Amino acid sequence: QVQLVESGGGLVQPGGSLRLSCATSGFTFSSYAMSWYRQGPGKERELVASIANTGGSTNYADSVKGRFTISRDNAKNTVYLQMNSLKPEDTAVYYCNAKHVLRKYVFWGQGTQVTVSS
Repeated sequence: QVQLVESGGGLVQPGGSLRLSCATSGFTFSSYAMSWYRQGPGKERELVASIANTGGSTNYADSVKGRFTISRDNAKNTVYLQMNSLKPEDTAVYYCNAKHVLRKYVFWGQGTQVTVSS
């Protein structure tokens, strides 16, 4: 059974930091590129950051470059998103996504709420 379980969300003040985790099971983690998406109130879901299956390359949305860092631990089947200098516009539900490097297998987590507010 495939599972992607996000954690680490919450309420934080502007300028603060949070670290999201996505613990996975039920598939070969090292064969999947991993991404974080987010969906803010009244907005479409957007890609925040992605990391190759090997961890060798990363990509970020322009809006988070220099503030967010995606990483993965293939031994723990977990992907992380370190979020610094948070802004109110970062408020959203953050989703973990897994995409197979060769086949059309895609999995999603259930999401974790991040709220940036004073």
